Parts: sequence; structure tokens; C-alpha cells
Amino acid sequence: MAPPAPSILRPLVAGAVLALAAAPALAQETFKVGIVSFLSGQAAESFGVPAVNGAKVLVEAFNAGKAPAPYNKTGFGGMKIEPVYVDENGGATKQVQELRNLYEREKVDAVVGYVGSGDCLAVAPVAEEMKRFLILYDCGTPRIFEDGKYNYVFRTAAHATMDNVALARYLKSRNVKVGTYNMINQDYAWGQDSRKDFTLAMQTLYKDAKYDADLLPKFGAGQYGTEVSALLSKPADIVHSSLWGGDLQAFILQAGARGVFQKQTPVFSAADHVLPGLGEKMPNGAILGARGAYGLMSPKSGLNDWWWDLYSKAYNVYPVQAPYRMAQALLGLKLAAEKAMAANGGKKPTPEQLAAALKGMQWESPAGSIRMVLGDGHQAIQETAIGRTRWDAGRKMVVLEDIQRFPAECVNPPANMKSEDWLKAGMPGAKC
Repeated sequence: MAPPAPSILRPLVAGAVLALAAAPALAQETFKVGIVSFLSGQAAESFGVPAVNGAKVLVEAFNAGKAPAPYNKTGFGGMKIEPVYVDENGGATKQVQELRNLYEREKVDAVVGYVGSGDCLAVAPVAEEMKRFLILYDCGTPRIFEDGKYNYVFRTAAHATMDNVALARYLKSRNVKVGTYNMINQDYAWGQDSRKDFTLAMQTLYKDAKYDADLLPKFGAGQYGTEVSALLSKPADIVHSSLWGGDLQAFILQAGARGVFQKQTPVFSAADHVLPGLGEKMPNGAILGARGAYGLMSPKSGLNDWWWDLYSKAYNVYPVQAPYRMAQALLGLKLAAEKAMAANGGKKPTPEQLAAALKGMQWESPAGSIRMVLGDGHQAIQETAIGRTRWDAGRKMVVLEDIQRFPAECVNPPANMKSEDWLKAGMPGAKC
């Protein structure tokens, strides 16, 4: 068959151009984000799922252009956000493979994820090796940026040293008597680091205090009969713990039933996320942190009011630690992406451009200011708060009272010192 005459070709080409112009959505570029958290296992109910729920409502608000300024541009600088959700359950080896799949198969532009410190330690070097952008939204171990140097990896929340220093400072400021203390922490990076940080902080603030029971059950143990018996056999003024998720819930229920908290005040570094689930089974007078000024201890601000209402209306429960941390990661990523786009003519940023934009950045979150000042601009610091629990029968919920806030520079190490060295030196330069 002979080709059509040029006079016929011209209207056909023009029609094709008009058709493309009439359907811009087909050609619209998206920004694909892998979001990783626990969707199954003992950490899912109180931590992983709330974090992912926070991501879902925030992405929806971003894509609709309904977030408050400076977060009110649609999507990321006009690009719709396309989330890919991955379950963190399964261990570090599995997560390394899942991370590779996100970058290589799903072709994500960035990954935001990881709760487990062991998982963070495993995936960070892989993202760096692949030269792909990664935000660690949670995990606690200071080792990520104190023992390694990264170009493509960031953590947009403070590490665990802050949590345990704040606990010790709260005890001291409230004149809580601590002659002896017990500890129960999980036997992996998070628990080991938390135990060390609390012990070193206590050595500075309670020089004469001694610890007795020093328990390290495995992650996901669930049953704590032996540990509860050990605590009962060694009475102390307080019992410190960095347990979290289902492990923390199980420990509180089992220890409470046997009267541990009637004799030893519980001091929990990361316990706010179990308050809605435990309700009146949470012991009164427990001293706890939320790994930041989150949930019931979050500051009053227009941004926090918006976030609180957005999450609460969607899920009929207030946001706690995990969704707050997810929110501040996605807010930071949004501003970094738009900053990078403004510098490169509105084009989708490369991993290198994203990293350059986020390095050393500061932004406002529902929990206050987030500043990337540690780890050569890759590790955040933020303020935190500690409070005491009380069951409010009228409101049918646990409330937090006697809240004390700590500036970021009071409870985080300076940029020129590792956490352990700072603690051993007596926390020099702390601005409280």
C-alpha cells in the first residue's frame, strides 16, 4: 500500500499533538517513594501500622495540595507522589533484598523507612553502595552516622541518646530518689545502645546510684516470666526499659500483674505508642518518653493542630510516636525535593541533588524544629519531652502530666563528639 500524501499526513500529526495536549495526565511525571515499616509481627499494631497510616493520610493531603504552607504545593513540586509500601518484618537480610527490589524493580526515587536498628545498620551501606537516596525515619542506634559516613543516607529524627539522657535529666530535675535501678532492654543494637546511654547518663547525674538487675531478653520474646521474677527478687527504686511495640505491651501486662510497678517506678524511653492500646492497664505514675515531643507531649502549633486533626479524623485515635516520625521524614523529603527542583529548572531531582538539598537542612514539623546538624548534616536533632502517666476515668484514656521539655542541645551530643564519648565526659557543652 502506498503511503498517504503529505497533505493527509499534516492533519494526522496535528491531531496527535492535540490529543497529547488534551491528556496531560498521561505524560505527568510522578515521584515514587518506597515506604517501609512493620506491617506484620509484634511491632506492627502499635508502631508499624500507625506509621504507615500516617504516611497514607499525608501523601493523600500532599497530592491534593491540601497541606498548610510551606507544604501546600501539589505532590512534590507538582509531581504526584506514588507510594510503594513494604513490610519490614523478616529480619535484616530480607530487608536488604527488599531495598534492592525497591530501587531496581520498582524504580523508586527515594525510600523512607525502617524502625529496627539492626535493619537500619544493614540497609544504610547498601543504599550508599547503590548511590540511591534513603531516609531512615526512625531506628535509634547512634552508630549509623557515628561509625559510618554517608552521602545518600539520612535520618530525619534524633537517635536514642536523646531519649535516655532526657530520662535521666527528668529524674534529677524532679528529685526522684534513685539509689539502685534495674534495667530490661532488648538484646540487639537498640536495646544495647539504650542500656549503655542510660547507664552513662546516670553516672553523671546520679554518681552514687548502682544498677542491679541488667536483663537483655531477645527481640520478640513476648514472655517475660523469668525477667519479672528477677526484678521482683532485686527490688530497686526504678526499672528502666527501652522495650517497644508488642514486647513492651507484653512486659507491662506481665510485670503489672505480678506487682513489679508497685515497688519500682517504671522509666520507659519510648512508651507513648502503647498508651492507646493498654488504657487503664498502664501503671499510674510511669515516667516515659516518646523519642521526641510527640503525641500527648507535642507542642502547640498550627502545623501540629492540622496534623493531629488529619490523623485523628482518619483513624479515630490520636497520632503517637511512629506517625509523627514518619510525618517529619516526609515533610523534610518534600521540602528537599522542591528545593532541588527549584535549582534544576523544575526537573525531577537526582539522588545527588536530593542529598545536597537535605544535607544540613532545617524545617518545621508537628513536633517542632528538625535540624540536620550531626553526621555531617545527615543526622537530625530535635527537642523532646518526658511526662508521667495517669488514667483519666472520665475521658477513658491515659493522660500525661508533669511534662518537662528539653531543648535539642540539652539532650543531644554536639557535632564534634560521639554519643558515648560525650556521655563519658559528663555531657560537656549541654545547653539546658
